[in-house]
Amino acid sequence: MKALGLFSGGLDSILAALVLREQGIEVTGVTFVTPFFDAAKALKYSAMANIPLLVRDIGEEHLEMLKHPRYGYGRNLNPCIDCHALMFRMAGRILEEEGFDFLFSGEVLGQRPMSQNASSLRAVAKTSGIAGRILRPLSAKLLPPTEMEESGQVDRNRLLDIQGRSRRRQEELARKWGLREYPSSGGGCLLTEKSFVGRLRALLEDLPDATLNDVQLLRAGRRFHLGPGLWLTVGRNQEGNEQLRKLAQPEDTLLQARNCAGPVGLVSGNPGKEALQTAAAIVAGYGKGRELAEVTVMARCGELVRAITVAPFSETDIAQRIEV
Repeated sequence: MKALGLFSGGLDSILAALVLREQGIEVTGVTFVTPFFDAAKALKYSAMANIPLLVRDIGEEHLEMLKHPRYGYGRNLNPCIDCHALMFRMAGRILEEEGFDFLFSGEVLGQRPMSQNASSLRAVAKTSGIAGRILRPLSAKLLPPTEMEESGQVDRNRLLDIQGRSRRRQEELARKWGLREYPSSGGGCLLTEKSFVGRLRALLEDLPDATLNDVQLLRAGRRFHLGPGLWLTVGRNQEGNEQLRKLAQPEDTLLQARNCAGPVGLVSGNPGKEALQTAAAIVAGYGKGRELAEVTVMARCGELVRAITVAPFSETDIAQRIEV
């Protein structure tokens, strides 16, 4: 038997894989990447537990789901039920393509009141389109038997009955299997962080059809709303500057002071003269020439390059523009 598991790198996903491997089942993990969470934790802890890992980018599919989640959001902008269903659906494709027998996850009944209660687990399974082939080893004895258990492919008696928010049982199992290092529970998803969610809400309200590139810009630097459909992103450091250059689309405008060290700015949208002047003044205000009366900022859009001379915005001027 070959099983493919949703693998975050958290203790629960590690234990779910080990419970099945103890039965002689060949386990592989899959972790998904979007602008809101990456594969770093999964890569680290899958290697430590000797669990093979697949990494797949589902950014486009995840963003479209995020805009219109069937089951709504959690406390912030986290559509956990729809997110888990999407992951199972994407994992189901891998299952069919690469010959796995069933899917599993480290979900624990009742661990998260909104997204891991019995009703939510049923909704995830139903929405995924492959409900009969999903096993949750850590809480399996508290849930209806799956096809794999009924057929004897998986020994239900060797599965677990963990529920609730306590981590005691998981910690006991970690000691049993010699797991000396594992991450604390929770965290890792930007959709639960209020500071980021505020910027994302502002973007989606202004641009309901925002692209993956628009969302990636939220993490690249300071953000300023210049008008309907117009956004300025200003790099915070050299790494941010390089990221902005990579994310720039042919229709975007890149800004940087000509004779003074300073950040790169990227204007998304189609700015008029006034908006471009404002953007240039903000970029100049973050550079080394902020005390000068005038600074020349070079603006590049595709092959077109122009020089814009502006008075750099002061800290007060920039604060009035309200960084999003």
